[in-house]
Amino acid sequence: MKTHIKNLFHLPALITGLGVMLAGQAAAQTFTTLYSFTALNNFGANSDGAGPTARLVLSGNTLYGTALYGGWVDGGYRAYGTVFALNTNGTGFTTLYNFTGDTDGANPSAGLILSGDTLYGTAERGGSEAAGSVFAVNTDGTGFRTVHSLDGSDGDSPSAGLVLSGNTLYGTAYDGGRYVVGSSGYGTVFAVNTDGTDFTPLYSFTPCPGPLFTNSDGDHPSAGLVLSGNTLYGTAMLGGSSGFGTVFAVNTDGTGFTTLHSFTDGSDGANPHAGLVLSGNTLYGTAYAGGSLGHGTVFAVNTNGTGFTTLHSFTGGSDGAVPYAGLILSGNTLYGTAEEGGISTNGTVFAVNTDGTGFTTLYTFSNGSDGGSPAAGLVLSANTLYGTAYAGGSSGSGTVFSLTLPPVTAPQLTITPSGASVILTWPAAGAGFTLQSTTNLGSLAFWTTNSPAPVVVNGQNVVTNPLAGAQQFFRLSQ
Repeated sequence: MKTHIKNLFHLPALITGLGVMLAGQAAAQTFTTLYSFTALNNFGANSDGAGPTARLVLSGNTLYGTALYGGWVDGGYRAYGTVFALNTNGTGFTTLYNFTGDTDGANPSAGLILSGDTLYGTAERGGSEAAGSVFAVNTDGTGFRTVHSLDGSDGDSPSAGLVLSGNTLYGTAYDGGRYVVGSSGYGTVFAVNTDGTDFTPLYSFTPCPGPLFTNSDGDHPSAGLVLSGNTLYGTAMLGGSSGFGTVFAVNTDGTGFTTLHSFTDGSDGANPHAGLVLSGNTLYGTAYAGGSLGHGTVFAVNTNGTGFTTLHSFTGGSDGAVPYAGLILSGNTLYGTAEEGGISTNGTVFAVNTDGTGFTTLYTFSNGSDGGSPAAGLVLSANTLYGTAYAGGSSGSGTVFSLTLPPVTAPQLTITPSGASVILTWPAAGAGFTLQSTTNLGSLAFWTTNSPAPVVVNGQNVVTNPLAGAQQFFRLSQ
C-alpha cells in the first residue's frame, strides 16, 4: 500500500484503538440484574415464566428468550414455559407466548433464533406426539405456529436451539431416532423447512451396547449445531469410543458423518452438553465434566479432528465448575458461564483467550438478587454481556442479567520514519487488534485493513510502508 504521512510527529492523537476487554485484564465490571422472574403459585404457574436455561437473542435493544417452566395457562392452573422479550435496560418485559403442553409444545429449554420478525425455537416436550416440537412465533407475540411435532422415530426431546440456512432449519433431538431400545432411542440430527414441510432425520445416532455404553459416533446430542458451508458441527453428550461423548461433523444432506473427537473423561473432559463456536478452522466448546480435577473443561479442536487442546480445566474453586453452556467469541477472547463453583458455589461468568492463556473470572453469582446456576450461554453487544441465570433472583425463579466490561486502550501504535518509508510497530501481545488505514478523517472516513500484514520481531508487530501517494492515517482496531 502506498502511503504518505503528513505532519508525522503531530499524528499521535489520530492513532486510536477500539476494542472490548481482553481476557486476563483485571478491571471492574458492572453487573446488573435486568429482570427477576416472579414466584410460582401452587400449580407451578406465574405470569412470566421461571427457570431460564437458554441463551438470549438480541435484536436492536430487545432481548428474546425462553423460560423452561412457569407461564399462565387456564387461569394459572397449568404452566409449561414461556417465550419472552425484554429491553436491554431491563424495562418492558413482555410474555410473548405461554406454552399449553398440547400440540404447541412444552418446556422450551433452548434459545431462539431470529429471522426477520420471526423467532424459531424448540420445545422439549408436548407436540401432537408428546415428543417435542419445533415452533415459530412473531416478535410481537402473534402468529404462533407449530412447525413440526416430533414423533419419536424422527427424534424425541429436542433440547437444543436451531440454526437457519436459507429456508431450512437444522437441529438435534436428544432421544428417538431410527435405533430405539424400549421407549427411547439415541437421538437425531434433523432438518425442516421454516414452513414445516420436508422434515428429514439426517442422522440417527447408533446404539451403545455393553456395560461401557460405547459406540463410534456418540449418542444423546443435547446441543445445537454450527453450520459452515455444507457441514454441520455438533456434540453428543454420551457415547463415543470411551462413552463420554463426542464432537462430530455431518453434511447437510445427512452424508459424511465423522467423529472428530471422542472424550475420555481425562484431561480432555467428558459429557459435552453445549454447542460449538467456529472461528476459521477451529471449533471451541465446553465439556461439563472431566478435566484434570473432574469439574469440566474448555477445549478447542480443528474441523478435521486434529489438534485437540484443553484450554482450561475447571478447579471447582473461584473459576467455577460444570460449564454447561456454550461459548461466544470476540476477537481472541472466549466468554462463557459455569453453572457451579465460584466463591459462593453458585456459578460464574468467565473469559479465556483462544490459546488458553489469561483465564479470568468476571463474575461470581451469589444465588441472591443476582441469580444463581447460570446454565445458558451469553450474548455480547459492544462491551456488555447478557445472559440468564436458572435460579436465584427476588423469587428464586431465575434472572436476566447484564455484565458490562470496561473498554480498554489498544496497544500503543508507534510510527517511526525510516528513509523513504515509515515503520509502524505495536506489541505482539496485543492480540486481536488489526492495523487499519484511511486517507480521510472526516465523516466519510473509510478504514481498511492495512497491507502488508505485520511480521513479529522481538515481541513487536512490525509493518513497513513506503512514503508515496496520498496522505495516510492509521489506527489499531478490534
